[in-house]
Amino acid sequence: MKDGLTAAAKDYDRIQGALEYIAEHQREQPSLERLAKAAGMSPAHFQRTFTKWVGVSPKQFVSYMSLGRAKDELARKLPVMTAAYRASLSGSGRLHDLFVSIERMTPGEYKNGGAGLSIRYSTADSAFGRYIVASTPRGVCYLYFFDGSEAQAIRKLKAKWPRAAFEKKADASHGQIARFFARHLKRGERITLHLAGTPFQLKVWEALLSIPSGAVVPYASVAKGAGKPLAVRAAASAVGDNPVCYLIPCHRVIRGTGAMGNYGGGVARKAGMLGWEACQAD
Repeated sequence: MKDGLTAAAKDYDRIQGALEYIAEHQREQPSLERLAKAAGMSPAHFQRTFTKWVGVSPKQFVSYMSLGRAKDELARKLPVMTAAYRASLSGSGRLHDLFVSIERMTPGEYKNGGAGLSIRYSTADSAFGRYIVASTPRGVCYLYFFDGSEAQAIRKLKAKWPRAAFEKKADASHGQIARFFARHLKRGERITLHLAGTPFQLKVWEALLSIPSGAVVPYASVAKGAGKPLAVRAAASAVGDNPVCYLIPCHRVIRGTGAMGNYGGGVARKAGMLGWEACQAD
C-alpha cells in the first residue's frame, strides 16, 4: 500500500494484487480463500472490500473474467461502428453509455506541441484508482490513471503538450468526469473531447466509442470499424495512443485469443474495468 493515498485510492490499492492474480490465473477459477491469501487479507475482509469496490462477490467477478466468457463475447461479432453513439441509461444500477462528441485540434496545435493552448488539469479518485484529467476551453483533452506520484503524472501530461500554458484548476468538464465515475452523469449529458490525432487515429477512437459497455472486441474489428480492415497493427497502435482513458474505451479491446493484452493503466486495472462492466451489463 502506498502512503499519502486517499481512502478510495487505498481501496483500489488493496484489491490491485488480487486483480492481477485473477488476470494471470483466470483459467484456474481461483477460490475466495486463494484470492484472499494473494491479497494478504482474511477471506471475510477480502470479500467485504472486494464487493464494496466492484459491486459483486469475488466468485462472480472471477466467472466474468473467464477466458471462455471473453471468447463468447468475441463470437457475438458485435458491430464496432453504429449510426449514432448510444446515449442511454441501460437500467437501474448500470453504467451510463456516454454521448461523446470529438472536436479535433487544429493541425497547428497538433504539430506545435500545444503552442497557444491553455490547459487546466486536476486529479481525483475513482473506483479504478487515481486519475489526472486535463481540458482546454473546448473540451477534455487528456485522462489517465496513475499509480505513482501526482508529480510524475503531471510531468507526463506536460510532456505531451510541451508548449502549452498549464494551470492546476478544475473546470466544468472535470466536474462531468467526476460525476461520470460517481455514476451521477445525467441521461443524455454530452461530454466534449478536444483531441489531437491523425485522421486514422480519430477514426479508431470513434470506433472505440461504439463498443457497448460490457462487451469486448478484437483489434481486427476495430481496424474494420475504422475503415481499414487490413491495418490491424496500425489500429492497435492507435488504440494504445488513446489520450482519454475509459471515456474512449480502449480497455474493451482484447486479443483475438481472448487474452487481455496490454493496457497503459496496467492489466489489473483493465481486468477490473471489464469485470465491473460485465457485472453491470448483466
